[in-house]
Amino acid sequence: MRYTLLLFVVLLGLPLAACASSVVTPTKELSSTKTAVPNSGLFPTAPQAAVTQATVVRVIDGDTIEIDGNLRVRYIGVDTPEVSGKVECYGREATQKNRELVEGKRVRLEKDVSETDRYGRLLRYVYVGDTFVNAELVREGYAQAATYPPDVKYQELFTRLQREAREAKRGLWGKCG
Repeated sequence: MRYTLLLFVVLLGLPLAACASSVVTPTKELSSTKTAVPNSGLFPTAPQAAVTQATVVRVIDGDTIEIDGNLRVRYIGVDTPEVSGKVECYGREATQKNRELVEGKRVRLEKDVSETDRYGRLLRYVYVGDTFVNAELVREGYAQAATYPPDVKYQELFTRLQREAREAKRGLWGKCG
């Protein structure tokens, strides 16, 4: 039976290594977590292998942080107003909110498809306790939904939260033209 299954996999051209290709191997700086991502019913639970833990050492702006090991993390699926160069409307507020949510805290980082962006930053969904930080920033109007395939796992959630924030004129939706 085992040989038949192996032969079937080989004949299909599916190397056994491909079965584990979606598993994230944490770097030395990131330790694997034993705890699944909290599931409030708004989003599916991530596989444990795709989740790592780290401590936030610095908030760079509303959607970028630095974690232990000198690694930068860019939040997936959201975009906040800029604070470097020309400061955009609600940029300082978004950065401050991000600081309140994560600075100095232990966070869980969930990978989608891409490992890094073109600037070498890790691309991750970020959680503190039961708070899904990416979603919270959109829900409260500090960020807009921003979809960059192939990282689209929570696109529908972010789009819905943005619509609700805009309709309620929360955050940047009430302050910025």
